[in-house]
Amino acid sequence: MGVVRAARPAKLVMSLIASEVKLLEEVLSLLERRYGEVDFKSPLLPFDWTDYYEREMGKGLLRYFVSFLPLIERESLVRIKLETNEIEGEYAKEDGRRRINIDPGYLTAEHLILATTKSYAHRPYLGEGIYADLTLLYRGGEFRPLEWTYPDYASEGVRQIFKGIRERYLAQLRGEKG
Repeated sequence: MGVVRAARPAKLVMSLIASEVKLLEEVLSLLERRYGEVDFKSPLLPFDWTDYYEREMGKGLLRYFVSFLPLIERESLVRIKLETNEIEGEYAKEDGRRRINIDPGYLTAEHLILATTKSYAHRPYLGEGIYADLTLLYRGGEFRPLEWTYPDYASEGVRQIFKGIRERYLAQLRGEKG
């Protein structure tokens, strides 16, 4: 019989996509008040991997990847996804179209998990309409994409961003400043 142990806390990460830098900064400030200090913010990146969001949010989309200093319990990802969906709704246009997309997830030594409202074969149900998307696995000294990993997350540049966040996370677990 296996011994039940609590999972180590995880590193909260998010992707923020919008067409306005001012909006990205405003929402990031709100998220920081809610989830704690941001300890990593990527350079502002063009979101040009797909046109999936253009119809709703317009062209010229920009993205930040961020991580937060306070570690989270993994099961809190459901609550966090529901809260970020509410924030998206608060910033939506009058017709309901989003102006910002917020994708929360968590990073551990082993993998990157994103929260989603979309079911699929590789997405276990977490509860309250939220699924877990196993996006990247850490093996052999690097994050590795899976057959279903979105092309942007599979790219070398994004995987390097998450490798750096992983190093911060491991330093935190060791009690270092990171």
